[in-house]
Amino acid sequence: MNLGTMGIWSLAFTHGDRAEARDAAAELEELGYGAIWLGGSPGGNPRADLVTAAGVLSATSRITVATGCVSIWDRSPDRLAAAYHALPQQQRARLLVGLGVSHVEIAGRYREPYHALRSYLDALDAVTPPLPSTARIIGAHGPQMTRLAAAKSTGVHPYLVNPAHTAWARSMLGEGPLLALEQTVIPHTDAEAARAKARTMLAPYLKLRNYQSAWLRGGFTAEDLSDGGSNRLIDELFAWGKPDEIGARLTDHRRAGADHIAVQIVTDNPDTFARQAWRDLAPELLST
Repeated sequence: MNLGTMGIWSLAFTHGDRAEARDAAAELEELGYGAIWLGGSPGGNPRADLVTAAGVLSATSRITVATGCVSIWDRSPDRLAAAYHALPQQQRARLLVGLGVSHVEIAGRYREPYHALRSYLDALDAVTPPLPSTARIIGAHGPQMTRLAAAKSTGVHPYLVNPAHTAWARSMLGEGPLLALEQTVIPHTDAEAARAKARTMLAPYLKLRNYQSAWLRGGFTAEDLSDGGSNRLIDELFAWGKPDEIGARLTDHRRAGADHIAVQIVTDNPDTFARQAWRDLAPELLST
């Protein structure tokens, strides 16, 4: 499956108007992006599923479509595999099923996430016909989940990470598995305004233990995670500034070992398709 080196991650495909989603998907393909990531959110997202993916796939002919991510608590392995195989083969060939364990603060049935995910992936292998490991990717940040993803899927899709995490993840994965990270971007040149937008977007994630643990493990401190996030945390997790400055951050990730970067443009409303920003940034992003 070819994701190219650059894709677009957007909540609008799962929160916004479905008709515009199809039109926006066709434009992203025409612009030359390699993948469209159907974004989930920390509050839960019932539309980040294969039904939504099917609509985007039907509006395009070449671009890869990925879910980021389907919660393992929301769909049983047999139902997910059945939904996957219900799609035409031509669509399945361009579909990457992102899976994640969600968060204890959100998922009511949350328990032993590593063991639950391992059992879920084993069940996907056992169902007839299976959902192939090459067609799934794991939203993983920690060492156990990253090793599991390398063994049981095509790779990992980390979210809200800095280039240091990318280098660490590549060292854990080795050379084979796919490292397809999300990079949040604020196309704003004023530091104060950019950081304010970043803190608004980051606020719900700062409350989630899984993200807290990942950031602390990556060298940030409790002080970095307090009061909306320190400038250090914001500047490490978010890319902002002029197009070439944003491009430099993406280059840092590529040099650290990223195979693919899913760019999320921050908008005031998650229902909004950031189409002008996708157009404006395409020359810089697609040349990175």
